[in-house]
Amino acid sequence: MIDSHCHLDHEPLFKDIENVIKRSKNVGIKKILTICTTLKSFENIIKLIEHDDIIFGTFGIHPHETETNNITSEKIQIEVNKYQKIIGIGETGLDFYYDHSDRKAQIKSFQEHITAARNLKKPLIIHSRSAEDEMFQILKEYKNENLKILMHCFTGSKKFAEKLLDMNAFFSASGIITFKNSVELQETFKYLPLNKLLIETDSPYLSPEPFRGKKNEPSYVKFTAQKLADLKKISFNELIDSTTKNFNNLFF
Repeated sequence: MIDSHCHLDHEPLFKDIENVIKRSKNVGIKKILTICTTLKSFENIIKLIEHDDIIFGTFGIHPHETETNNITSEKIQIEVNKYQKIIGIGETGLDFYYDHSDRKAQIKSFQEHITAARNLKKPLIIHSRSAEDEMFQILKEYKNENLKILMHCFTGSKKFAEKLLDMNAFFSASGIITFKNSVELQETFKYLPLNKLLIETDSPYLSPEPFRGKKNEPSYVKFTAQKLADLKKISFNELIDSTTKNFNNLFF
């Protein structure tokens, strides 16, 4: 079992990292991918990947942080090449729901990340909210570039998913699929091919049922896995085997 997206450098996980890792291993987690969001957070990402064998990391700037974290594709490539356990680019993307950063700054940052991911041949971890059309317009320009696309915490429409599948994208399910009102999203994940799916917590955020509204952590990925297995009408073990294989095929 693999948690393909979390933020171990965010509190309260970071201060309790020993217990967080212990609980993760106790439920059978073999790898945790902790995701970079700012230049400052990368300092702790490095500490984390050196702390335990099961922890891997990424380098990138979250769309909310693009105005205060200027980045170039060259800078991304330099940092990623320094560390064997930095295996992905992101999280990057577009968030026009909150607009915490200027939209032009988000787009420019996203394009720099895409260039780095293409040059490094590493997966691009994408955050997309209220920006499906703009996101697709950018991504389709790179359709023939063999980008390794991972749509993190996917909550988009089925129509958007269909377009992304045409670009060979992968999709990660978060605890949101366990929510009772997420019927449309559940239908989308029923539709998506099993060999394109990963599971994640996005912890310490987005706790799955039965912990909704409380602090999330990697060990809770098992609840998302069980719900996804139910949606796909397969066993829990089959779901774990498939998502683990998909993660390893994408990142290694």
